[in-house]
Amino acid sequence: MEGQPTEAERSPLDALRPLTSAEERILADLAIGEFDRLGDGRRPELDDPTREVRAAFLRFLILGGDERHRPHEKGVRVSGGWISGVLDLEGARIWRDIGLKDCRFDAVPVLRYAVIDNLLLDGSSLPGLELDRLEARGGVSLKSAELAGEVRLSGSRLGGNLCLDGALFSCAGRAALTADGIEVRSVELRGALIAGETRMTSARISGDLDLTGARLSYPDGEALHLNRTVVRGGLFLRGGAEIKGTLDLTGASIDILHDDQASWPAPGNLLLNRCLYNALIGGPMDARRRLAWLARQSPDRWGEDFWPQPYEQLAHVFREMGHDEDARTVLVEKERLQRVARRARASNSLWRLLIRAKDRLLGVTLGYGHRPLLSLGWLLLFWGLGVAVFAFAEAHFAIKPNNPVVLRSSEWTMCGVSRNEERTLAAVPTPGRAELGQSQLQCFLGQTEASSYPAFNAWMYSLDTLFPVLEIGQKDYWRPDPAKRWGSFVMGYFYFQALVGWALSLLAIAGFSGLVRSR
Repeated sequence: MEGQPTEAERSPLDALRPLTSAEERILADLAIGEFDRLGDGRRPELDDPTREVRAAFLRFLILGGDERHRPHEKGVRVSGGWISGVLDLEGARIWRDIGLKDCRFDAVPVLRYAVIDNLLLDGSSLPGLELDRLEARGGVSLKSAELAGEVRLSGSRLGGNLCLDGALFSCAGRAALTADGIEVRSVELRGALIAGETRMTSARISGDLDLTGARLSYPDGEALHLNRTVVRGGLFLRGGAEIKGTLDLTGASIDILHDDQASWPAPGNLLLNRCLYNALIGGPMDARRRLAWLARQSPDRWGEDFWPQPYEQLAHVFREMGHDEDARTVLVEKERLQRVARRARASNSLWRLLIRAKDRLLGVTLGYGHRPLLSLGWLLLFWGLGVAVFAFAEAHFAIKPNNPVVLRSSEWTMCGVSRNEERTLAAVPTPGRAELGQSQLQCFLGQTEASSYPAFNAWMYSLDTLFPVLEIGQKDYWRPDPAKRWGSFVMGYFYFQALVGWALSLLAIAGFSGLVRSR
């Protein structure tokens, strides 16, 4: 018909007519590129025909419009709209921002495999979002958005940030955020409330992963799954952050861990095996509380008996931060738990008992090789104990010379006889030498002939008995006398201390050489 546009002259917009009042308003403002507010600009909670913008109409504008209806260079920006229908931009190449803030979507937007600048959905309400394999030169922002379904970003690459500050995910019992393999500059989840699983397996985050004040809840599964994820900045779990469910950091690599004790998941819900981090900031910095952190792991829940690597990693970080004693404490606990697990694998109960005794000995004497100076402490303890025992023996005259010549001499033998008695010595009656009430040892030491005999010294005698490599000479001249009261006890202790000295000396050598540590 004359005067009507030909098919070649028809605009794709003609197929969308009649337009809604909200769409007419948007077309009128295209040229100036203003932020288009529909109604009061707030998100509509109910279907409102005066704010309805059809997804097909938005797609027309987002993809560039036509000669008469070009979107502004800033992109398409709408706030306060009710978006009806499916906004399908799968595989699209879009060179402008998509800004649909404070909007209500009644279907899941689809941007799989799309190439965009920035996607801005702050404050919007969505039943989900499909962004798998998205490529964004900028970022994706869902600040304070409400999401009743899963947000999918697996395999996406963002040149900017993924911002979910204050977002509310109501996906209890199912996936809420899935971003496996994502590459992004930074992930912001400050103050977010997520009911459902948050999953970022093998993600690459060049900046921070900030969960300050976030509350993640998936009690029957993994509330936060960061298996093999790399965070080049910091992982922030503090400021009221809460994780109800499993926190899986298996194989993750994090530059700095910023956490506080209140953010730790419940016992049994922490996985740190093969997790690497370079520093701890903000949270507990002592071995006692950090061991309590590691104790929230339950390897048996995952079919394992023990994970040594988390303890080795914590000790490494403590050492790098100059906390050497805390590092040793962690390694000692690691050895203890590792040996407990090893004993549990032994099928023979007697063998388990023997291993347990050996482990206890290595623990108290060497700290399993991490505190070899403990063995020196034990040597000092037994040295002092020996001094007390041998000084007691001397005071009760339960010590005698350790020289056959002396023991057969008249100076010694006749000191065992009082002066008012005689004893036949070499067929000659010989009077005794001991004064009334004087012991044989006292009498002997009072003889002129004994003046050249080395004096007994309990300190040196104990040292000579305890250290097998020392040759002080006290043992060569003196020994306990079993014939006297307390003598048998002192003799028994003499042999016991000699054995202890050998054992502790060998353990000290093994401890300083590292031979007793688990491999």
